[in-house]
Amino acid sequence: MADLKVKIGSLVLKNPVMVASGTFGYGEEYSPYIDLNILGAIITKGISLHPIDGNPPPRIWETPSGMLNSIGLQNVGAKAFIKEKLSYLKSFDTKIIVNIFGTTVKEYAKVAERLFATQGVDAIELNISCPNVKKGGMIFGIDPKSTKKVVSAVRKVCGLPLIAKLSPNVTDITEFARIAEGEGADAISLINTLLGLAVDVETRKPRLATITGGLSGPAIKPIALRMIWQVAKAVKVPIIGMGGICSTEDALEFILAGATAIAVGTANFFNPNTASEIIKGINSYMTEKGIGDIKELIGGMYA
Repeated sequence: MADLKVKIGSLVLKNPVMVASGTFGYGEEYSPYIDLNILGAIITKGISLHPIDGNPPPRIWETPSGMLNSIGLQNVGAKAFIKEKLSYLKSFDTKIIVNIFGTTVKEYAKVAERLFATQGVDAIELNISCPNVKKGGMIFGIDPKSTKKVVSAVRKVCGLPLIAKLSPNVTDITEFARIAEGEGADAISLINTLLGLAVDVETRKPRLATITGGLSGPAIKPIALRMIWQVAKAVKVPIIGMGGICSTEDALEFILAGATAIAVGTANFFNPNTASEIIKGINSYMTEKGIGDIKELIGGMYA
């Protein structure tokens, strides 16, 4: 067996394959279809200080090579997550990364502080990049000053490994990555969805109730890869890459472009076993190539 262990800050993962926030529920929903024990980490759906119902339907629309979603970060809230969801995840030999968000910097900090005080949470993913909520989310990820404030505030109250999830809906992704690193983020997670639109030509109405939504899936993979490559040259902290990863080859492309770890997102909807297949596939690839340690592949693209 090849050595697939990687480090995200002080967090050691047995392999570099995770499942992306918002595509895997709270973990329990997928347990009948995939062995959660084999995953490097589970990144939960976004958790806020208080419960959120999300956006009105329709809020998902399939597009060529992708999917538009406008779920609106529906979740049970921090209190219910800790009381009702976390104990199930803790029963598995898999790291638990909790994605968090807020409508204000203060809310972000409160959620992070609460989770830091809770046994069983291994890391925090800071969602400053969701494009389909009216308050918070991407607002913090497309303004450098706001990014600086929210990462700094969470870092001050939370001693867990901190991952900043960045928005691709910016002009220069490296600027935001450097800011997050400078304010204490232990890793950068990218990319979140791209802002998109679909129209019903018969009714002349948008396919989504919120008009626009976040585009994910294979359609965004080349953009994600380009941003991974750019950010890998701009910061020293590890990168968690995502955006259209559906196969072992996809995952290896991200790693070669500079990602220390990867997260499977939209693929979970059409093949819940994708992450498991990728873990096995990476091991087979390394064995065939005579590569003993996954670290030999990280950033290994010849350019």
